[in-house]
This record gives sequence, structure tokens and C-alpha cells, in this order.
Amino acid sequence: MSLSDKAKLQFMKDLGFPALASLQKAMRGKRAPRKANPDFGPPLKCTARLKEIMTRHYYLARFAPGAKPVAWVTSGAPVELLRALDFYTIYPENHGALCGAQKMGPELCQVAEDEGYSADLCSYARVDLGHMLSGKTPAGKLPKPDLLFCSNNICQTVAYWYKVMAHRLGVPLVMFDTPFNYTEISQDDIDYMVGQVKDMIPVLEKAAGKAFDMERFIQVAELSRAASELWGQCLETMKARPAPMTIFDAFVHLAPVVSLRGLPVAREYYEILLAELLDRARSGIGAITNEKKRLMWDNIAIWYKVRDFSELFASRGMNFVAATYTNAWAETIQHLDMSQPLESLAKTYSLVILNNNLEHRLNLMAKMVSEYAVDGLVVHSARSCKPYSLGQYDLKRLLSERLGIPAVVIEADITDYRYFSEEQALTRLEAFFEALEAA
Repeated sequence: MSLSDKAKLQFMKDLGFPALASLQKAMRGKRAPRKANPDFGPPLKCTARLKEIMTRHYYLARFAPGAKPVAWVTSGAPVELLRALDFYTIYPENHGALCGAQKMGPELCQVAEDEGYSADLCSYARVDLGHMLSGKTPAGKLPKPDLLFCSNNICQTVAYWYKVMAHRLGVPLVMFDTPFNYTEISQDDIDYMVGQVKDMIPVLEKAAGKAFDMERFIQVAELSRAASELWGQCLETMKARPAPMTIFDAFVHLAPVVSLRGLPVAREYYEILLAELLDRARSGIGAITNEKKRLMWDNIAIWYKVRDFSELFASRGMNFVAATYTNAWAETIQHLDMSQPLESLAKTYSLVILNNNLEHRLNLMAKMVSEYAVDGLVVHSARSCKPYSLGQYDLKRLLSERLGIPAVVIEADITDYRYFSEEQALTRLEAFFEALEAA
């Protein structure tokens, strides 16, 4: 690692980005303010801080090569191992969501498809491959990784996706293999995963150029646990009536716990967000102005429709107060116990919702319906995410029958809007709205 590269990164941290942020703030101040939508309460004040954090993350990434080892990481991988070795991390799934929100999904997917990759692949993978082949990104520029780090606890696609990237980029790939939980996790499963972690540490040390420090790892893991617990507390504020935030807000404010987990900035951000949400809940300030019905969302967001759906549901007095996707980043963190750091790391990352059986998911959703006083369920059957969409029609039917709540399935894709039918979605939603109002 070059001293000049380290100095450049430090300069950009201390002076370069603050100057850029000040310039951007001045330019925003010259723009005409967006007309307030009467269906919504006051916006969250800390959103400006969130934008600053994530912009800074992507901006400084350009200067990381040579100053820090760089890793591209899947959302479900135990990133604490990398943080302990001072890797600068980029999350292709988070970047894919950004591309989806900026409506760049089809363009980047087409680049991958033109190269021969199937249109049936996850659009996060196609967006990432399209970016890798074209260099196009709304984030300016992503650094080339020194290492790829993935886990199959969210799906098997990531294993093949990351193998392709490792081959094309000529960098090492480390994969954390998590046995699927058909019933209960076993000690053999835990021992198998701990063995993997011990085997991968020398590979990570080589890529980082430094030795793994268990004390440093424990510090990082404690930061990670704190951020995830705070995120869970933020979500719990939506049990209040009216809820101080919507799930559409949560889809956006999820970014730090995904991309910056294990860093002080993530913990600090959720302390700010939680304080604001608690204050709004105490003051009776709702995310929407006329909360009549409370809903739950299942699956990943439809990134290119977040604002449209937010406005559509708010106009009818319907607020999403719970989601299996946002909940996933807090659901298993209680297993992270520093008295058994590696064993607890294995439990935390192997017990996530997509690596668990459907009975677990059904019981979790039923519990959330009860705790958040949910009146209706919207299920996103995501063309891209087959593991998440598997069994959804049965889950919808069972929850409707057992709990007596209306439910609807919307068929779409997480970033590729070529596979979204506005007419079909609105037809289904109109029927759902009628059922909710009649309930």
C-alpha cells in the first residue's frame, strides 16, 4: 500500500469531501423546494444526514485502492471479518438498489444480456455484471476489488455471480457456506461454519496485508450488533399509532446497516434516527396524515416504484408499518455473543430469513401482523429473487385464512421495470383496497 494513496484518501476524508458536500448543499439551496404532499407528515430531518453518509461512502471509495484493501461483499456475508482487517467494502446489491431507484436497471441488465447472460438471472446480478462490463453507475465510479466475499445464506445465485466476477476481474473469491435450516440449526452445522471462518482468515490476511486481530474483531462485532439493535428499535417505533415512519422510508434508511455495518458511523446514524422517531411517536406525528389502515410488505422493495407506491397508498390513508425485508437486518442479531465470537457469528448469519424454512417465515409474519396491528398484506413476488418468492402464494393464503386479513400479490422485479405491468398491479391493488375498506 502506497503512503501517497493513504495520504490522498485521508485528504479527501478531511477536506475533499467536506468541500464537495458544502458545494452540493449550496446548489440545493438554490433549487425551488418540492411542493409538499398533503398526504404525508413532515419529512424525517435526518434524511439529509443519511444522504451525506452514503454519498461520502461512494465518493471515498474512488480513493480507497492503494490506501486500503477493497472487497465487494454480498449483503448476507459476515463483513465483521473484513472490517477487522480494515477492508473498504462495496455492496453490489446496495449498488443495484441504487441503480434501480435511479431507473438504470434495464440499461445495465441489457449490457449483461448482450454479453450472453440470461434475462432470467437476478437483476441485481445483471445490473452488477452490466456495470462491470460498461463502467456505468450513478455512483460515479466503483473501485476494483482486491477480493470478493460472499455467502449463500441469501441465495445460490451469489455463488455463481461472484465466481463470474472473480474470473473476469482476476481476484480471489471467499465464500461462506451456510447449511439451510430445515428444522433447527445443529452443533455440526455450527462447527462446520466455524471451521470455514478459521480457514478463510489466512486468505483474508493475505489480501489485507496484515494479521487478524481477535480483539479488533470483537470491537467491530459489538459495533455491528449495536447498529442492528438500534435499527430494530427504529422499526419498533412503527408500532405506534400513527406510525412515525413508513416502510418506504425504511427501505431508504436501511442503507447504513447493510453497507456500513460494523463501522461507528452506522451506529451513530441509527442513534440519531431512533431519537427522531421516538420524538415523533411521543408527539403523535405520523408519516402520513390520515393513517386509517396499517399494512405489511413481504420481499425486497420494487426500487423504481418506491415513491409511486408510497404516494398511492398514502393517498388512501394506508401506511406500511412492517416488512420482512427490513426486519431481516435486526432479526438474528441477538445471537451475536462475544463470549463465543465465531460460534455466534455462524448462528447470526445462518439463521437469516432466506436460509430458514417456510414455517419459520409464516410464524414470523403472523407475529409481525399481531405486534404491528396489521390490517392487510402486500406480497411482492419478485421475478429476480426466487428464494424470497418461493412459497409466497401459500404464505399469502395461510395468513389470510388464519388471521382474517386481506392480502394481494404484486408481480414485479426489484430493479428491471421491463417486467412490471402497471395495469396488472393497479387492477390487483384496486381489488385489495376494496377488501380492506370492507373489512
